[in-house]
Amino acid sequence: MTTPTQVRPSSVFLVSGGAKGITAQCTIEMAQHQPCKFILLGRSEVLDNEPDFVQDCFEESALKKRIMENLLTQGEKPTPMSVQKIYNKIASSREIKKTLAAIQQTGAQAEYISVDVTNVADLQTKLAAAVERTGAITGIIHGAGNLADKLIEKKTDQDFEKVYTAKVQGLENLLTCVNPSQLEQLVLFSSVSGFYGNMGQSDYAIANEILNKSAHLIKQNYPQCHVVAINWGGWDSGMVTPELKKAFAERGIEIIPVEVGTKMLVNELHPAYHETTQVVIGSPSIRPPAPLDPELRSYRIRRRMTLEANPFLHDHAIAGTPVLPATCAMSWMINACEELYPGYRYLRCKDFKVLKGITFGENSPSEHILELQEIAKTDAEFVEFQTTILSKNAAGKTHFHYKSLIKLIRQMPDAPIYESANFTEDHTITTTGKDFYQNGDSSLFHGPAFQQITRVLNISPQKITIECCWPEITAQQQGQFPVQWHNPYTTDLSTQSLWIWLNHYHQEVCLPGQLTHSEQYRAVPCNAPFYVTCEIEGKTATSATANFILHDREGKIYSRILGAKAVIAPMNLHKPK
Repeated sequence: MTTPTQVRPSSVFLVSGGAKGITAQCTIEMAQHQPCKFILLGRSEVLDNEPDFVQDCFEESALKKRIMENLLTQGEKPTPMSVQKIYNKIASSREIKKTLAAIQQTGAQAEYISVDVTNVADLQTKLAAAVERTGAITGIIHGAGNLADKLIEKKTDQDFEKVYTAKVQGLENLLTCVNPSQLEQLVLFSSVSGFYGNMGQSDYAIANEILNKSAHLIKQNYPQCHVVAINWGGWDSGMVTPELKKAFAERGIEIIPVEVGTKMLVNELHPAYHETTQVVIGSPSIRPPAPLDPELRSYRIRRRMTLEANPFLHDHAIAGTPVLPATCAMSWMINACEELYPGYRYLRCKDFKVLKGITFGENSPSEHILELQEIAKTDAEFVEFQTTILSKNAAGKTHFHYKSLIKLIRQMPDAPIYESANFTEDHTITTTGKDFYQNGDSSLFHGPAFQQITRVLNISPQKITIECCWPEITAQQQGQFPVQWHNPYTTDLSTQSLWIWLNHYHQEVCLPGQLTHSEQYRAVPCNAPFYVTCEIEGKTATSATANFILHDREGKIYSRILGAKAVIAPMNLHKPK
């Protein structure tokens, strides 16, 4: 257990790229929040004395005019490039001085070192001298970075080196000069480009994703340090032109106001977030889907599924044998289809059939195969797949496990309202929470990953309404079946309502046979209440048919399963063999 450390007046922050731009604004906000000491690093030089000809001249066009006039008086022919170079040098120097002044006005101490973070020898020498004045460095903010946006086929080795080394080599060099064991805070300025990817930024995405992974590794090795990689979206700064703002708006990407983003940085350094190693602040940089290829294609995806890779399976054991929930098989189908067509989202699953369930025992197949066959698609509207999960035994015989038709659409319709929602509490079933589970032959067999029904609101021979609240399990527990748009765990949880109804009226329990027809309009919430109404369509000695409607307190539907068929099972099915 580590004790979170706050930023203190004695803290000393080393800030790469911290004298100009967004990193400078963040540093100023930090100083205003808690005055301490800052060593700012940058490649630009600070002019101790500006040339006389630019004194008291601040407007860009006027300043460039004076630069041109000065070059002419020296007998040189001014070119746009030579004028811009001198202008940049003066403007950079002024911005650095302005940043230092703003930090010092808060009562904090600040000094600037002109150095390239990719030059480790120079960096070590200059930092050693600075530490003599400030004391030991206790925090690093790595904000240095370069851009060289081009399509990958047009990028050069020099482009890649320019972008990659500032981020990755820069971090390595900073940690060479500062012992990580002495650090209390380490903030890495990453980007949503690394998290989501972005056209023209393959090198930038690679560099930032390495920063993300580095943050997790450093946190693992130095748990006492507050490490966070902030995946920033686009900032509302000089780099975001009006044209770029318009392009972002067309793609639904929001930009971060400077006064908001800087406060978010300060917030991320609060001790309450000591264990949060990566955070995304901003909208995904995802372009609209490319036009659909009219050719109907097929795909085969192989997956080696094991108990070790999917810890949640221990919470879904029948007669002592872990069994893959049908909803997880459906989720694999859905997620695979969505990954093939970014920008399209799962709406409907038809004719879902459990042919031969997947169990995990001594004779389990070494791998399972998901076959996807496109059967119809219309550009900018939908793609429909025939999906099959199968395996082959040692003798080469094929076993079919699940079949379904999956439909993805480009534009989701509005979620319908369940007009028959009934929230009246009849107090017929008084069992609550964990008492529904693993509490005798007639109780639900599911472990924590597939719990929990909070309570039964009402029950009748026609239907049952339950309140649920699924406590989200970790990514490691979810294994190869992560929660995305479709949540296999809450979907399984919703079907447990039929089990309660059967047990109450018929003293029977059941297992899913067909989920038949499913639709999803909204993501089902985690760690928050939602409601399931199970409508009984039919009941025989060996089966039951029902509809499951997942909705909120206002009746707005998250998802629904229509015409689901369940098989009546022995009461002791959850006992170990």
